[in-house]
Amino acid sequence: MNIAQLVQGIAVLGWIAAVFFIFMSVYRASRGKPIMKARQIIIILVVVAIILSVSSAGMVFIQPEERGVVISAIAPDGYRTKPLEPGLNYIVPFAESVVRYPISRQTYTMSIAPSEGAISGDDSITARTSDGQEIYVDASVIFSIDPEKVVQVHIEWQDRYGSDLVRAQARGIIRDAVSQFGVEEVYSTKRFELVNMINTGLKTKLEENGLLLVDFVLRNITFSPEYAASVEQKQIAEQQAQQAQFVVEQKKQEAEQARQVAQGKADAQVTEAKGAAEARKIQADAEAYALQTIANVINENPDILMYNYINALSPNIDVMLLPSDAPFIFPLPTTEGTTVTTTP
Repeated sequence: MNIAQLVQGIAVLGWIAAVFFIFMSVYRASRGKPIMKARQIIIILVVVAIILSVSSAGMVFIQPEERGVVISAIAPDGYRTKPLEPGLNYIVPFAESVVRYPISRQTYTMSIAPSEGAISGDDSITARTSDGQEIYVDASVIFSIDPEKVVQVHIEWQDRYGSDLVRAQARGIIRDAVSQFGVEEVYSTKRFELVNMINTGLKTKLEENGLLLVDFVLRNITFSPEYAASVEQKQIAEQQAQQAQFVVEQKKQEAEQARQVAQGKADAQVTEAKGAAEARKIQADAEAYALQTIANVINENPDILMYNYINALSPNIDVMLLPSDAPFIFPLPTTEGTTVTTTP
């Protein structure tokens, strides 16, 4: 409770006490038991009540979130040019009155939802884009009264600044801004540019009328049923195209995978064939080297051939007799300087 209310309460109690005392004085007097000095006490109570009433009427306590506009019957223009600041203030009793205005932040909402907006029912903004599409905009304007321009707001708008100023300006500026963009730009590529344009225009208009714009919120954009249906069909077509593209890419990946597998098998076969050929070449080189070595040994020692031949016939035969008319089953190897003798 502030001081002004306290004094006003005491004044009310003073009047109650004065009335009660007058009633008791009349009652006691009718019974032949008058109160001593009742008249003087009544006069004192009435005077005190009047003084307290006048004092309370001249005291005005302004809260921190408020400013007061003084309507004066004695001021030349009918009002004080400076608003009352927070705290205890004094005005001329019964000649001046105070109209309080909040300077805290306020929100004015225009929505298609019946219970969300400042006005019951559909209060969304109907606007038309540059390509002729009709859209419905839900928006909120967060604002406050400029503490230095409270008197101006009172003179020009009184308590109608929300509905007659904020609402009207917001709806007009939103329609003008939307008309400069295509429908797809409004809800996609240039949405932030649209919001900035509305914010700039609305800020200028409100400041001209004593209000401060805190923020503009573009809550939602709704399309006409026809356009919404076409957008849905377009999205379905795009999704189907993306699905088809995905299938194509999947088939390409599968084909590429099959190609890589086949290439891998072919490379493995080539590698295997190269390995076999290399092994065969090494084997042939080894055999050739072995034969060449044997030939070199035979050239250096011709008798070794006869020795190996005899050993190959039978390791248990020392002498072998052959008839004179039988051909040799195996020709005896001959070397230069060696004579073979047969016995008939």
